[in-house]
Amino acid sequence: MADIAVRSSRDWLSSPAASLVAWWLPQGAILATIFASVPVRTAVWVIALTWMGTARFLNARRCRRTHCRFTGPFYFAMIIPVLVLGIVPDGVWRWLVLGTFITLGDKMIWWATEWAWGKFS
Repeated sequence: MADIAVRSSRDWLSSPAASLVAWWLPQGAILATIFASVPVRTAVWVIALTWMGTARFLNARRCRRTHCRFTGPFYFAMIIPVLVLGIVPDGVWRWLVLGTFITLGDKMIWWATEWAWGKFS
């Protein structure tokens, strides 16, 4: 039980400031650039996904939060379709679909992994 308390105290999600910097600001940047030019949108999304993926990997090492081990690689994998959409000229609706997929994918991974293996593993 003490081990869970230590892990929880090291979890960046338990700190509003760390959570803001690690996840909410990059997510806000993605949302803010949805209607920006394609090169700007692509650059911001790649940076934000890299930032969030790195934060998840680091948080997994700090506290062994279960979903962080899975959502970190997910964010890095989502860079590939972002780069493809940045090269292939297309409408904003595909970006909206991709953004929705990234958001829902993150939430589903979070729920499924912590339901199956617990909050810390």
